[in-house]
Amino acid sequence: MPYLDYAASAPLRPEALAAMLPLLERPAANPSSQHTQGRAARAAVETAREQVAALVGADPGEVVFTSGGTEADNLAVKGTVLARAPEARHLVCSAVEHHAVLDAAAWAQADAGAQVDLAPVDNLGRVELDRLAALLQPGRTALVAVMAANNEVGTGQPVAAVAELAHAAGAVLLCDAVQAAGLPGVDMAADGIHLLALASHKLGGPTGVGALVVRPGTSLRPLVHGGGQERGLRSGTLPAAALAGFGAAAAAALTDRRAGAATTLATLRSRLLTGLRTLVPDLDVNGDPGLPGLLSVRFPGRRAEDLLLLLDRYGVACSAGSACASGAVTPSHVLVAMGRDPAEARETVRFSLGHASTEADVDAAVAAVAKALAVLATAEGRTGSPAAQGVGR
Repeated sequence: MPYLDYAASAPLRPEALAAMLPLLERPAANPSSQHTQGRAARAAVETAREQVAALVGADPGEVVFTSGGTEADNLAVKGTVLARAPEARHLVCSAVEHHAVLDAAAWAQADAGAQVDLAPVDNLGRVELDRLAALLQPGRTALVAVMAANNEVGTGQPVAAVAELAHAAGAVLLCDAVQAAGLPGVDMAADGIHLLALASHKLGGPTGVGALVVRPGTSLRPLVHGGGQERGLRSGTLPAAALAGFGAAAAAALTDRRAGAATTLATLRSRLLTGLRTLVPDLDVNGDPGLPGLLSVRFPGRRAEDLLLLLDRYGVACSAGSACASGAVTPSHVLVAMGRDPAEARETVRFSLGHASTEADVDAAVAAVAKALAVLATAEGRTGSPAAQGVGR
């Protein structure tokens, strides 16, 4: 079954499974315990911390483990706001941030008295630096949030340039690198990032774990209190086996990056786009390929939900956009911010490739799209509406 939904969740890497199994097979131990089993669990956690730090150009002591990217973003946004005085709770977020950032900012505005401004993007989804700069309020802006690359359309952001603007205003820069940490990669030190959000399962690790990487001197209020784990920023017993898998996936992703995996994925993406354009010459590409394995395309006149229903029937896994918002009836906020009208946004399908993708997967997906389009054309010819034949219900 061709799997082209890596942007939603990557299949578990064999390296991650191999790292997890020894910890799953032996008696469970708390990494905070002082006995032999506890020390072994702690050693696995610290190895993972080193591997995650190496992936993003950070020091191991800067890595704070969380339950995933959503918690990491929430800790970054809410923790920064709560650490500031009420008169210095101004946030600037790009209009295409993940909802984990945007909804946390909305909470900050509703419940913590923050002021929130959204920085516009151009028609490729790239933040407009001059307009972002105009929103900054030196001495009042607490945090600027700009993701490394967008999870829906793949556009990379000018993170280093945004960092310069944020630093000049005295603000903290949050970079959601959930999608970009593996490929093309990020470097916290080089890009001037204060807070970096990561998720294990986007790298081929297990679900349920992630990290917020926090540069020294960054003030945060913890949201979870208890045993004081993770330097007091995120209390709770650490899941040693899952974190071992996270670390192994991070190490494998770094190896892939150094071996030129970005070029391989870009070639597969190009093959996919060429194949789709033979079927739909007026196919419209959304965004700019900052993520080498992600392709967001609009099929003019075809509802994404109709296509996805048929592609799933033919064994191809892909999506209409962010899996976190797959049940939403509203059009993608990312595509709307880029200037798409709601109808165009609803004609968009996202294909995403990753560490185990092959040419055979791409070719099978193109063949399935051809079949799906033929079915829709036939249904439309008979009734004037694919939905009247039950397609898309």
